[in-house]
Amino acid sequence: QVQLVESGGGLVQAGDSLRLSCAASGRGLSSYDMAWFRQAPGKDRQFVAAIRRYDSMTYYKDSVKGRFTISRDNAKNTVTLQMKSLKPEDTAVYYCAAGTHALRKYDYWGQGTQVTVSS
Repeated sequence: QVQLVESGGGLVQAGDSLRLSCAASGRGLSSYDMAWFRQAPGKDRQFVAAIRRYDSMTYYKDSVKGRFTISRDNAKNTVTLQMKSLKPEDTAVYYCAAGTHALRKYDYWGQGTQVTVSS
């Protein structure tokens, strides 16, 4: 089992950058595929980015490709989401997730961190 805690959210202006971190405790992150999801008010939670446990291959939602970068440091038990050129539509609560189901399902979730992008 693993516990996840996100940090790094905040209020920024359009065009700014922000770096989110997900710290894990319990079982090491190297055992899990990791992902970031987000949920805007009144909308469903949506996939943002994922990084595979075996080879660190990455996957992104189309609208964040070229702007967001997911990375992992298994030695530090952290996953980060570097976000650049932020847009107001990126405003949401961002969640870190861990799973072992080939990116199809995630078993463990953090509490989320708020990202607000003003225009």
